[in-house]
Amino acid sequence: MVTVNVHEAKTHLSRLLARVEDGEEVVIARNGKPVARLVSVPKRGQRQFGSMQGLITLDDGFFDRLPDEEITAWEGA
Repeated sequence: MVTVNVHEAKTHLSRLLARVEDGEEVVIARNGKPVARLVSVPKRGQRQFGSMQGLITLDDGFFDRLPDEEITAWEGA
């Protein structure tokens, strides 16, 4: 972990972000007191196709055409 003051953080933000990307934590202090932490955002795992298979079920008539009265009600006419 490295601690820097606000001026140094503003001046060297790109360098500090590179350190954070490498896994280091950066603390920004004002008047010697820590006020913020720069940490990397957790990497999001890649989604796997079909991972929800079997968890969601649809009625047999789910894709059937709605009655005209219901379509009219949804369309607000």
